[in-house]
Amino acid sequence: MRVVIAGSSGLIGSALTASLVADGHDVVRLVRRPPAAATPGSHVTEARWDPAAVHLSASALDGADAVVNLAGAGVGDHRWTPAYKQRVRDSRVLTTATLATTMADMPNPPRVFVAGSAIGYYGETGESATDESGAPGGDFLARVCQEWEAAADPARKAGIRVAHPRFGLVVSAEGGALGRLLPLARLGLGGKLGTGRQYWSYVSRTDAIRALRHIVDTGTLGGPVNVTAPNPERNSEITAEIGRAVRRPMLLAVPGPALRVALGGFAEGVLMSQRIVPARLLASGFEFRHPGFPEALAAALGE
Repeated sequence: MRVVIAGSSGLIGSALTASLVADGHDVVRLVRRPPAAATPGSHVTEARWDPAAVHLSASALDGADAVVNLAGAGVGDHRWTPAYKQRVRDSRVLTTATLATTMADMPNPPRVFVAGSAIGYYGETGESATDESGAPGGDFLARVCQEWEAAADPARKAGIRVAHPRFGLVVSAEGGALGRLLPLARLGLGGKLGTGRQYWSYVSRTDAIRALRHIVDTGTLGGPVNVTAPNPERNSEITAEIGRAVRRPMLLAVPGPALRVALGGFAEGVLMSQRIVPARLLASGFEFRHPGFPEALAAALGE
């Protein structure tokens, strides 16, 4: 199988590339710099693109069975200035639009476009368990996710199967929310965020990669697919479990107002309750290796 990946250097993209190559598949990494020379015998090659200009040569997708877009600026990497919010939006919408329009114009396009998204689509869900039928939210991230998914419409209208994995918090020691919480926890500076009652929907990085490959291989999966473990937990339970794992007390509670001062607009995503369940993955026969947070955390600490 030949898979084209945008965002291949990120937390999920790098692991997906390694997983595919380990099984003998060919991967084309889309890069913004001049492509590196191909190594003889390697299963990985590079092709250049310019999503800011909505430009990609169709030759980069020739012979591909699947295209996976995981590109996007980190939502927690900077304070949410107007300029950075625009970057968060453009890095998702323009990359998706570039790939979708290129595929739509091809006489023999890839059979599936896995266009990344996030559970931010739903906004605040409170105590309600929410599956893929849930209504969209109205906050900034929810609006971005809606535009992000809509940008894939050209591929959808061209008859290409389009799936939107809506990722929860990816549990990995190498990045994401856990990658930031672990160093604080090891110093004894961890604790619940806000009230701690908000639900966090997470997924181990291993299961995130397995879910992506399952989506590629399962011809009946199109549209939104929640990529979250089946057992969301409250922030207080998650932070307590982290403390137990690193054998440090998690006594410091960070109140909501302090988080808003420290993080700006991104604090709302941390304080928001999102109880998201993976109904479509489970219905399609997918089995999680790490269905609970303790298992996901143990896998992350063993990376």
